[in-house]
Amino acid sequence: MGSNPWYIVGLDNGGTTNNATVLDSSGHYLVPGMAESPSHVREGPDAALQALTSALDQVLELTGVSRAAVAGIGLDTPGPASADGVISARGSTNFIHPEWGGYDIRTALEDKLQLPVVYSNDANAAALYAHHAYFGPEAMRRSSVSAIVGTGLGGGVVESGHVVRGACGMAGELGHIGLPPGGLLDDGQAPPVCNCGNVCDVESIASLTAIERNLLPHWLTRFPDHALAAEPLAYAAKALRSYAERDDPMALAIFEQQAKALGWLFTIAANFTDPHAYFLGGGVVAAGSRFRNWLLEQVRRHTVLRVEQQRAAVFALVPDLDMAGARGAAIAARDALRLRPSGD
Repeated sequence: MGSNPWYIVGLDNGGTTNNATVLDSSGHYLVPGMAESPSHVREGPDAALQALTSALDQVLELTGVSRAAVAGIGLDTPGPASADGVISARGSTNFIHPEWGGYDIRTALEDKLQLPVVYSNDANAAALYAHHAYFGPEAMRRSSVSAIVGTGLGGGVVESGHVVRGACGMAGELGHIGLPPGGLLDDGQAPPVCNCGNVCDVESIASLTAIERNLLPHWLTRFPDHALAAEPLAYAAKALRSYAERDDPMALAIFEQQAKALGWLFTIAANFTDPHAYFLGGGVVAAGSRFRNWLLEQVRRHTVLRVEQQRAAVFALVPDLDMAGARGAAIAARDALRLRPSGD
């Protein structure tokens, strides 16, 4: 593109909403907050593609950028999907309509928009944004591992400023790394089972689904008179964080167990990739500062690093989590299309 200005549109495709941003050639995001619109993914691919097109048009109108000036699109969706954006044959998170199985969403959107589309899964996109936002000009010389705690446990491994994707696009599936139960589970606690079928993997402990299915049923036997014992598990799982923010003993015990699992995950990362930074994202970022700082410290405490690693590595929260997916998708597209910010 030479010295001419260019724009990348990042589209974060979720279960109910799309969020969009615009990245310009100077490296600035032209949308300071959220630019949301309905995603319609539950209605199938045709409705979802039209919704993504509408999200593009809306964010361009919002920022005053013409479609002719757009060099490419960064798209992210929940996994599992291939590195090229082919949804798993069994469907994917939020992609429950039967037509989604094995659907090539990247190519379909590229054909519809007649613009280059670069695909990332949502956790990889958030991890990439966290890396670049934290390290800035040093991002291409640094490495990081991110754990994104949500309904499941997503993640991303970034090396020299780029997401490690793997041969099949399945690198960084940190949620499905197995953990030894000894020292992790409470006495008498049943081995936690993940949606994927694994027993005692990270997601089976450190996720909202894990709280509902695996952790609360056990810890309520330890705290039978707790107020949440009378509530449906789905409600109790979502309410638990507010109890932790008030120093509730059961809630803190559950989140410390999650922190231990995440710390053990990062210990594996320390021995495998030895990153410069460990990032924690998910709903915790929206929590009160005292609780989220406590949780991050618990994760750090349960991460076993060598002395040299302790001196070199940092622990931090993923910033701007609601915007991280769209912004990370835009970064991935910029790098794949070999566009560089002006001044680099």
